[in-house]
Amino acid sequence: MIRHIVLTKFAAGTPEDKIAGIYAGLAAVTDRLEGAQNFGGGRSESPEQIERGYMHGFTIDFDDWDALARYTADPEHKGYGAQLVENAVGGIDGILVLDIEF
Repeated sequence: MIRHIVLTKFAAGTPEDKIAGIYAGLAAVTDRLEGAQNFGGGRSESPEQIERGYMHGFTIDFDDWDALARYTADPEHKGYGAQLVENAVGGIDGILVLDIEF
């Protein structure tokens, strides 16, 4: 299994409903792609408060690297990814992505 982890430092003034809409779209992509499951995302509620500005994030589990590749190549995913970049502080610099194999 591959856990795809994305943390975003959204620009000040980005409405929560806009972020929720992007995440809903990514969840829908996850639901329709074979080998992708368990989308979960939202705003951090961490009592540790060490987010360093990365206040939103999501995870998706993939069966294998091929499933992650299908997600990465998916046109809808690319559209939502572009929205993340458009609304992140510094564009792509405001986004962290980790893919961890279990």
